[in-house]
Amino acid sequence: MKKTIENRDDISLLVHTFYTKIRTDGKIGFYFNRTIQNWEEHLERLTDFWETNLFAVKKYKGNPLEVHTKVDALFGGVITTNEFGIWLNYWLQTIDDLYEGENADILKRRARKMGTFLFLNIFEHRNKVTI
Repeated sequence: MKKTIENRDDISLLVHTFYTKIRTDGKIGFYFNRTIQNWEEHLERLTDFWETNLFAVKKYKGNPLEVHTKVDALFGGVITTNEFGIWLNYWLQTIDDLYEGENADILKRRARKMGTFLFLNIFEHRNKVTI
């Protein structure tokens, strides 16, 4: 029986394990490795993000829409739903490897919604820039 996600330490383990996989992926790892300068700081920020998302603790400060739009622009607007799909598959796989229960299911659903929302925002921003 797997553990349930109960606190920040659980989320931190999820985030660290997930990004270990992402960083070595041949199809999307370079996006992250090229844009993230300080991995420890980034992992803490993302732990804050998911902790805020799941437990409503209001630790996260940032603008994911702006960040992802800038990353897409940096790479010439080539990020597609395929990259988001790879990202999401790693996220779901990592959750399934480590956890079970309602909070695990919530983080899966929220990641699906977030990925869709981020990509749509990137796509919309591209159209505003090119018109």
